Amino acid sequence: MDYVPLGNSGVKVSRVCLGTAFRGQADDDVAVQTIETSIELGCNFIDCANFYGRGRSERILARAIRGKRDDLFLTTKVWSKIGDGPNDLGLSRYHIMREVERSLTRLGTDHIDLYLLHNWDGGTPLEESLRAMDDLVRQGKVLYVGACNFTTAQVFEALWTSDRGGWDRFVCLQNQYNLLHRLEVEPEMLPAVRKYGLGLMTYSPLAVGLLTGRFRRGQPAPEGTPWTGDRFERVMTEHVEAVVAVLVELGQQLGKTPAQLAMAWLLDHEEVTAPIVGPDMPEHVEETFAALDGTLPAEVRQRLDEVSLVELPARYDRQ
Repeated sequence: MDYVPLGNSGVKVSRVCLGTAFRGQADDDVAVQTIETSIELGCNFIDCANFYGRGRSERILARAIRGKRDDLFLTTKVWSKIGDGPNDLGLSRYHIMREVERSLTRLGTDHIDLYLLHNWDGGTPLEESLRAMDDLVRQGKVLYVGACNFTTAQVFEALWTSDRGGWDRFVCLQNQYNLLHRLEVEPEMLPAVRKYGLGLMTYSPLAVGLLTGRFRRGQPAPEGTPWTGDRFERVMTEHVEAVVAVLVELGQQLGKTPAQLAMAWLLDHEEVTAPIVGPDMPEHVEETFAALDGTLPAEVRQRLDEVSLVELPARYDRQ
């Protein structure tokens, strides 16, 4: 396992981050074993959220890391609706301060290594949210702060606001990025990550399974997946099929699975600190982590870039 700095910070995290939503795993014991297997293979970067299973994922994670906490770098998040009360969502100081205590209790730890704002909250002044996060850092309950699903403009505003207030600024971002989802990240966010020394965690590296090679245009979606009926027909466009076909072809040539190649493509971006993977069973961990072995040949990277390219608007023209 390779370890890299998280942005410009001094902490080093594994090149892959383990996601612990476990939406496809109902057995808590199997989920614990999956986390333990990942740790045994060298993964020290583990992502969670208070919203995942309404606290279930944090409780599962607490079981898996018992006795290992000091060697792990844990994230969790705040923003999502976690109840029916008027203050059970958002990024108000009230909600942040209450939810961090609940997360600490469920995780069985005295601090969170990276606390992430799970989404933008247009109903709360940004200064209120960032000052609350800075207070948590000063209290020692949080070591680093970051954000998920912010646009590049929102990231700029947050960095500027933190600098103006003298508050702890974001060290890491988390956004969706994969071969089928490039436009929202590449034109502006990747340059911003490079310029401001931010870490970047990317979620949904396999596009909810579409990049595994199991889904093909004109064929029914496999049973037990989120892609069923009309939804699958709408999403499985000619463009998606073309990307999957190239992944399958190149994978056969290189002795890799389509999923491993899709992961390797992400890892070939210097801006990406760690893709977030979400295996639901221990036996899936080794296959997923195998994408870390070796480098992606330049001609393979070029082929994947070309087949997955979505034309950018003129104002984003990088030529």
